[in-house]
Amino acid sequence: MVFTRRPAAVLTAIVAACAMAISLTACTTDANSQDTADDQTTVTSSAPGVVAMFTPSDGITLNQQTPLNKWAKLTPNLTKALTSAGFKKGDISHTTSDSLDKQSRAIQDYVVNHLSGSNTTDDAGIVISPDNITLLVAPVVEADASTRQYGDYVSQELSTADTAEGSDSTDSSDSSNSSDSSDSSTGSDSTDDSSSDASKTAGDSKNAAQAEAVDRLVSSLKLAKESGMHVVLMGNSIKGYKPDTFVRFSDAQAIGKLQAEKIVSKLELSKASKDNPKYIEVLMPYTAVDESGEASDSTFVQEAFRGIWQVLGAYYQKGVVESPSGTLNGNSTEDDWQSVAYDASKEGSTAKVLDARLAKADEHASPTRIDGIIAMNDYIASEVVTELDDLGYTGSAADINPQITISGIVGNITGKKDLSRSDVPDPIKSPEKDDSADSTDSADTQDDSTATDKTDKTKDSQWPLVTGYGAYVSNIPSIVNGKQWMTGIEDRQTLAENIAEACALLNKGQTLTSMSSVRNTEVGGKKEVPTISGPLLAVSASNLKVTLIDPGYISLADAGL
Repeated sequence: MVFTRRPAAVLTAIVAACAMAISLTACTTDANSQDTADDQTTVTSSAPGVVAMFTPSDGITLNQQTPLNKWAKLTPNLTKALTSAGFKKGDISHTTSDSLDKQSRAIQDYVVNHLSGSNTTDDAGIVISPDNITLLVAPVVEADASTRQYGDYVSQELSTADTAEGSDSTDSSDSSNSSDSSDSSTGSDSTDDSSSDASKTAGDSKNAAQAEAVDRLVSSLKLAKESGMHVVLMGNSIKGYKPDTFVRFSDAQAIGKLQAEKIVSKLELSKASKDNPKYIEVLMPYTAVDESGEASDSTFVQEAFRGIWQVLGAYYQKGVVESPSGTLNGNSTEDDWQSVAYDASKEGSTAKVLDARLAKADEHASPTRIDGIIAMNDYIASEVVTELDDLGYTGSAADINPQITISGIVGNITGKKDLSRSDVPDPIKSPEKDDSADSTDSADTQDDSTATDKTDKTKDSQWPLVTGYGAYVSNIPSIVNGKQWMTGIEDRQTLAENIAEACALLNKGQTLTSMSSVRNTEVGGKKEVPTISGPLLAVSASNLKVTLIDPGYISLADAGL
């Protein structure tokens, strides 16, 4: 009896030891634990997993002028950041689409294929679990010519409830606008009615297709989330849809606010006075009629002006800032965007508007004094620079800080020396309003008057600060030589790094609370959405090397150096 029990005990001990050895072996394996079945391996949530990017195809800018805020510029930064975060290049895919219809179908196919098992393994036989997949989606939205000038990242919102908003948040195509367009035309009633009906039919068809594409996109993204995938929306939100994370890029209000804040700082408006005000003009370009001939929605331009007025409004009201053209004054409000808006789709419109705003008293008079011009984007800024030169303005933005010369700027950009800055003396009272230096000596008075007159003319013709946005490569030389004072750009590299970190955390089943760049905001009408955002970069000659050249956004050759 004793001998029959010993083999059983030994066998039990051996089995227990083997089990313990297997357990210990499992504990010492790679952290990316895997489940095996039918000769396939399923990656669990501890692995970096997969990222599938879906972005719009880049739009075409006017005259081949290209802003740096393009999807084609961001995706390489994203890929690099994702690989640095531990993702394999083979696990990062990228699909571009030139319409929402194509993009929604591509996302639908991707989700369905992965859930059906027809596209869930890689060459090594790895099965990708849904909770190890993150979809990075930048919904395709249409943009009119003027909105496109700001680059591809301007945030808009898709909606099935209002198809005009779905096809283009700055491009309305509802029936009321169609009727307004037809009412403004003249000719036979029958022709007008026929044209109007045809336009309405085409518009309805386009809206129906757009609504169908949005519905397909939303359904696909909901299916992805329900299956365990993670959805990160970039730039453009979807009304009524709550993603796992939202990446907020620039919007109209932020773009306007950035330029206004930099003008305030550079001109030191806090020190300006009513007796010696600063003169600022605001240009608000927009497209009055879209490509189909319908009146465009003015939402973008309204929001952009609101951002400007939130900063400059108080200075106009105090009387320390004036508009030479009188388009804005102390009684203006953030609703008076139409006072400074104009249809930029017409060739030469910017030059005509600026010429009218800065009109001389007569042909022999000196140029109208102007200290700053907010041009909104680099395309308009380039036209402003050309027109200012034609109007006789001289110098550059570098003259506002006399110790900074063009050679000094170039030296700083090429890394030869640092810039030294000093404030420009600006009297509290302008010379023409200062009577404290009256003299009883007529000769002295005449000499003083002559000198003052020369000073006034020089001041009147001084080149103003010109702002823009988009960091057009073609405009960089103008920033270097001071003709355009500043531009703006998204901090692409930092955003890409933050997005990659979020993808890694989501694929591991972790929250984004540890990320300093994330805060909860309302997105598409949904509250408490973790949102990645960052401040826009203001670029001028003084920091161009650090912001654009050192990160590799542009080369010295792009800067004309």
